[in-house]
Amino acid sequence: MRRADRLFQIVQILRRSRQPVTAEAIAVELEVSRRSVYRDIAALIGQRTPIRGEAGVGYVLDGAFDMPPLMLTPDEIEAAVLGAQWVARHGDPLLARAADDLVAKIAATVPAHLRSFVLEPVSATPPGFGMPEDCIDMAATRGAIRDQRKIALDYRDAEGAVTRRTIRPIAIGYLHHARVVVGWCETREDFRTFRSDRIVAAAFLEERYPGRAAVLRRQWRRKMAEETAAERVSSEEAVRSS
Repeated sequence: MRRADRLFQIVQILRRSRQPVTAEAIAVELEVSRRSVYRDIAALIGQRTPIRGEAGVGYVLDGAFDMPPLMLTPDEIEAAVLGAQWVARHGDPLLARAADDLVAKIAATVPAHLRSFVLEPVSATPPGFGMPEDCIDMAATRGAIRDQRKIALDYRDAEGAVTRRTIRPIAIGYLHHARVVVGWCETREDFRTFRSDRIVAAAFLEERYPGRAAVLRRQWRRKMAEETAAERVSSEEAVRSS
């Protein structure tokens, strides 16, 4: 790897991490020595790249630092196109069009010698066969999540029973078999997941919910992780007792 490429990769490693990154971790990822990393960090600081930290502790990149956003490597292009393919085939119509537009913009922006990675990718996702139609406006749902506004739902469960809920929406899940809305259900006082094709009616309320959606998302992810861990322990105990 050329040194210029290595310097760029170090900046990328620091950009994607929210915690200090040690020289050892950088060296392992780039397959170079720690001494080379120390020299490269010193060179970047000498070029006025706002890196803070020290050897043995870790390094962080100032959040205000920016680089041209489309200095992409072939692997980064493959990753972006693969993700856009999946969204185009499994996302709601508005996001699907946005995914196609994204690929077109990448193809128009990257240098000519990288364009084949966009137009003729070697990776692909399966088509989204059998995806049920949404019974809620997903664009409006995304807007409600961003604005932290409540949604009143009439929801039909797997047995056909319909209940009315008021939720604090926090995320949309794009699964292989369905799209789901995740939120804090004020009726059940817990997190719930609602399949978009089982929503009978939805009213987007002006009322904002308290707190921050990002905090609720972290709580929901923590709960999902705890439930997954508990299921794993239960499964292991069942295997041992059989």
